[in-house]
Amino acid sequence: MIVSASRRTDVPRFFMDWFVNRLEAGYVLVRNPVRRDLVSRVPLDAGSVDCIAFWTKDPRPLLALRSRLERAVPCPYFVQFTLNAYGADVEAGLPRKARLVEVFQELAHVLGPERVVWRYSPILLGGSYDVEHHLRYFETFARTLEGSTRRCRLSFLDVYRKIAPRMEALGLSGVPDAEKRALAQRLAEIAAGFGIEVGGCGDPALDEAGLAGEGCIDAAHVEQVAGVVAARGRGSRRQGACRCAPSVDVGSYDTCANGCVYCYANPGASGGAPWRLSRYDPEAPMLCDEVRPGDTVAERSLHLLPKAAERLF
Repeated sequence: MIVSASRRTDVPRFFMDWFVNRLEAGYVLVRNPVRRDLVSRVPLDAGSVDCIAFWTKDPRPLLALRSRLERAVPCPYFVQFTLNAYGADVEAGLPRKARLVEVFQELAHVLGPERVVWRYSPILLGGSYDVEHHLRYFETFARTLEGSTRRCRLSFLDVYRKIAPRMEALGLSGVPDAEKRALAQRLAEIAAGFGIEVGGCGDPALDEAGLAGEGCIDAAHVEQVAGVVAARGRGSRRQGACRCAPSVDVGSYDTCANGCVYCYANPGASGGAPWRLSRYDPEAPMLCDEVRPGDTVAERSLHLLPKAAERLF
């Protein structure tokens, strides 16, 4: 099985010590985000986990704890590193982009470019963030990241109901459907000039642009990194479908302090809910939470994926 750490929060930036502790313990507890009284005990041992996908906007703590991580991790891993062309008005809690580019390059030097995926996500418009802004800064990033990554994953902003008021207050919006295809194709052309393949999933415009052959957690990439055969997402042949390989997410919502206004995983623009973050304990089996009276804790049964055939070339 593939473990995702995490679409729900920035584990490498804020909770890396907790995650390494969980790897050393061999399991993690994860609360069901819909059925709140259900808790899964997810094994993190070599007999259960084939690959780990990290998601982050600043992996410096991962780099700082890498020696412990390498001793504790039971399988290969890769990092999805989001690097966008927004200022502090949109991504309030992040370091300056020049510093993040340096971190990206350092991470790629340590792990290798195949294990670091650049995410340019989500693409939004408003104020100074017009199409020309994205084209200009995307090219700047691509030029700087040449040789540090082979893959870039795009997505366009989905304006969920919970984020709509703060987006409107800042004059920000999603990219109109009629403009998505041309923008995605132009970004792909720019990236190709620097040896970076652009793809994505979950949006019909990416299918129309011919860029939706791979998922964010992509089965072919997992095979390359971990040497196992992963399934593609359900309904992956449908236009606009998610093509990510199935994974188990071990994060918790409302815990990220990056302060990104477009984030669907937090209720407010300033970052994770303070009451939840105050419960953070790096030694706890559950992230910013604990088992409560009335909870049902069930063992999550994970199975190793089949080994991929050896490649001669």
